Amino acid sequence: MAAPTLPRAFRALRFPPGGRARCSGGVPPPDPVVAPPDNPERIRLRAREHKERRQRLKREREALGGARPEVGAMRGAHAPPKGLGPQTHRGVPTPPGARWQEGAIFVPQPRGWLCPPPTAPATWRRSGTDGGRSRRSSPPDPVRTETPKTLEWGGGGGGREGGVLSLVLPPPNVTGSLHVGHALTVALQDALVRWRRMQGWAVLWVPGTDHAGIATQAVVERWLWQQRGVRRQDLTRSEFLDEVWAWKERHGDEILRQLRSLGASLDWSRCAFTMDPGFSRAVTEAFVRLHRSGLVRRDRRLVNWSCALRSAVADVEVEPRPLAGPTTLRVPGCPHAVTFGVLVTFAYPVEGDDGLELPVATTRPETMLGDVAVAVHPTDPRYQHLHGRHLRHPFTGQLLPVVTDPTVEPTRGTGAVKVTPGHSHPDLALARAHGLPLLSVIGDDGTMCPPGGGWLQGVHRFVARDKVVTALSQRGLYRGTQDHAMTLPICSRSGDVIEYLLKDQWFLRCQEMAQRAREAVVSGRLQLVPKFHEKNWKTWMDNVGDWCLSRQLWWGHRVPAYKVGVSPPGGDPPNPPGLWVVARSEDEARDEAARLCHVPPKDIELQQDPDVLDTWFSSALFPFAALGWPEETPDLRRFYPTTLLETGSDLLFFWVARMAMLGQELTGRLPFSQVLLHSLVRDAAGRKMSKSLGNVIDPRDVIGGASLQELQEKLHRTILDPHELAVASEGQKRQFPHGIPECGTDALRLALCSHNVHGDDIRLDVASVLNQRHFCNKVWNAVKFVLAALGPHFTPQPPEETSPHAPMDRWVLSRLARAVGDFGRRMEALEVHGATAAAQHFWLRSFCDVYLEAIKPSLRHPDPDPTTLQTLLSCAELGLRLLAPLSPFLAEELWHRLPRAPPGSPHPLPRSVPLRSHVGPLALPRGGGGGGGHEGGGQDCEGSKGCVSPRGCTAACGNTMPSGPGGRHVGFEPHAPGPGTGGACGAPPPGGGAGSGAWMGGGSRRGRDPHPHLSAGPGGPPL
Repeated sequence: MAAPTLPRAFRALRFPPGGRARCSGGVPPPDPVVAPPDNPERIRLRAREHKERRQRLKREREALGGARPEVGAMRGAHAPPKGLGPQTHRGVPTPPGARWQEGAIFVPQPRGWLCPPPTAPATWRRSGTDGGRSRRSSPPDPVRTETPKTLEWGGGGGGREGGVLSLVLPPPNVTGSLHVGHALTVALQDALVRWRRMQGWAVLWVPGTDHAGIATQAVVERWLWQQRGVRRQDLTRSEFLDEVWAWKERHGDEILRQLRSLGASLDWSRCAFTMDPGFSRAVTEAFVRLHRSGLVRRDRRLVNWSCALRSAVADVEVEPRPLAGPTTLRVPGCPHAVTFGVLVTFAYPVEGDDGLELPVATTRPETMLGDVAVAVHPTDPRYQHLHGRHLRHPFTGQLLPVVTDPTVEPTRGTGAVKVTPGHSHPDLALARAHGLPLLSVIGDDGTMCPPGGGWLQGVHRFVARDKVVTALSQRGLYRGTQDHAMTLPICSRSGDVIEYLLKDQWFLRCQEMAQRAREAVVSGRLQLVPKFHEKNWKTWMDNVGDWCLSRQLWWGHRVPAYKVGVSPPGGDPPNPPGLWVVARSEDEARDEAARLCHVPPKDIELQQDPDVLDTWFSSALFPFAALGWPEETPDLRRFYPTTLLETGSDLLFFWVARMAMLGQELTGRLPFSQVLLHSLVRDAAGRKMSKSLGNVIDPRDVIGGASLQELQEKLHRTILDPHELAVASEGQKRQFPHGIPECGTDALRLALCSHNVHGDDIRLDVASVLNQRHFCNKVWNAVKFVLAALGPHFTPQPPEETSPHAPMDRWVLSRLARAVGDFGRRMEALEVHGATAAAQHFWLRSFCDVYLEAIKPSLRHPDPDPTTLQTLLSCAELGLRLLAPLSPFLAEELWHRLPRAPPGSPHPLPRSVPLRSHVGPLALPRGGGGGGGHEGGGQDCEGSKGCVSPRGCTAACGNTMPSGPGGRHVGFEPHAPGPGTGGACGAPPPGGGAGSGAWMGGGSRRGRDPHPHLSAGPGGPPL
């Protein structure tokens, strides 16, 4: 039988084919979940509650003259909602063992709203996940679509009516685990994804994990040392990579399980890993194309070197830490704490017998072994007599020239600068300008390797600092120490102090790409939300430098570059000096090298670069590489560029800027048109989430609860050094002395979505999640009341056919209309916190606190008004649709239990009927506009008579409001007016209007369509 066509307003609030909101996206458990047994104390309390309820119902019957009201009967009985039997769920057989049975709505729920609830039938839990996959982005298979079309997305679920939304999940580290900061990203993206699916959009949400070269290698190295006493250097490269892949197989799915527990409706069939063969091919292709376009080249430069990692790191991975004066810090690998912020002055003796000396000041006295000269300003009168002279190095005996350079500042320090080109960017530029040699005296591991004076060979650089100062003092060259404000570069990966070392590396020139990315934001082609990030974006793009791509690791994408050697038979000519070939494969590299060297390919010897590429390089390709690039796949044609990127504000330059630059360079298009940058999540004390502080919270511990002992055991299973483990353990005991209570997935998602992510950092504590758990209980009890009030014989109608007459019915529907309008506008503006507030305000302040209390007296009559019952059902059903993107498990479980109109209801409303005459503002708008109870609701109170709430809208407006028990007026809470509204109450007009949709219809006060954005636009179907 053909299904009726609902008006456009309600298409924006529909559930998908199959009657599901695709809540889980994960593989359901193979066996039905059984609720945990109640303890004797809870059983005793529940029995007392049932006894008190029966006594109260008896008193109500006596007050009504002995009649047994429907509501009282339903409250005390365990009759199921209409259409539900012991072995069916909306006509679908329930497998044996599933807990769907008569009275299932009254089965006590476990604490914390576990996901899915134990009473959820196994049928819809399994039918909606497709073996672990979430909602498909392509149109559903007609053969597999067996549900009534009234339950489809607004357009069939394949995007035939709506637009296309494509986005990628920021790929987390494959060997890491998610904390509540990552859960915020998942909650926000999933809310937007579900909302667009309910509007009929074709949605693609791509999951994936990142190989995280530095982090993963560090974790595996630490694990090998703790478990086997083996270092990476004790293994071959292939053996170590086998250990990493084994670790990935053991722990790589941890994050995917966490994502499923959060209810992320990702398309698991497209899950990508940055080390997969297809993705690796995309990384190689990108590097080759960039090299052939002249943007990638090999050069010897100073790089940011982490001695703890023994690898170079990018500029954005260096955190500048300002020091106001002497500061003691612990440095990885150093046996004692080190004091920074101190300026040491010593003297170089002038060569000759005149006893002259030249004092210099430095914060790095240990690098004096790498000095090659001393520079002074040419006009400084203090040192003009030393121009052209030489200084004798006290330890190496080398002669150091005194050079003049206008870049020297005479007012800083002593006015003379020691030149150490191997460990300072300004000194390197000065040395190259004067043709000075380049020396490095610090090795990759942070120990000294001086060219002379072997007494410091192998000594840690900060231990050598004290030894050098002592030796200078013994030679009478030490001139004193003073406090000095400075900025210390810290590696964000290891916490080590960055060293600047000369290395041959591959560099990517970013200036041209950065200017295009900057212009995209200025022109509006790329929108950053919130807008205050645009200033930082422009500043960073204007000052971007070359990007060092090389990393001295074993785990990652090996640089597709080959060093060329020639070995012809019958001779051994010298190899071409410094010849490197970049190619997609070794065979391609051999052919290219043979062409350049004019020799046969068999005479070419190749040695691939042992370094790997920066992890952020492969991550920057994720939006298009995950869709099949460089191949022109159907997914790439349809879903690229992606619509939206949602990520943390701390990744603006690590990831977002690089995606924008490489996306335009390699594909010719921006990888996304809109970026939502959410605030960082911190603990209740405002501290950043850190394992070493013990304040990292696993979302599953909040969902299912965890005792302090369980938290401590999980902490001790992590790979932390003993000192960090002790600090983290104490911090965990202080923050969670009694553990974490069970809160559930929906409560956690609501707590995260309720914060304004467009502003300052978020301070999240478990108490706020508990408050949302109480809200979930409130909604459950409200729907339970609705089902009891409807009774087993109630015949529902489609919500748009509701024709309310009572003032309270029309008032609550106007509140619902305003909530839907506010919800849609906030979601369009990417303000998920505002949409959450709109949905919760309706449930708490309008529906539960006011409407349910106001209609209880009328429901006690044997024959309650059918329109009141229909209004009650419409509010519950549409209210659950509002909650579906935010709390999918709760909304779907309850929505399935509500009675619905039969599929073949008469008088379908065609899409061509004007929206205003039927459903008014009840829609999720595409943009701004009306949607409140005034502007979109027609003949609401203008507010000109002084009423600020329905309670006061009586004599002034001519409306009569019902009284509560005992003749008291039911309390109302004022609701702030929407944009452009004249009043705050939204009270229904006297008398009301009859006919279909009169509670939401009516013209605009200004004589225009209050919802022009809901009509069909050029080239696009109506909503």
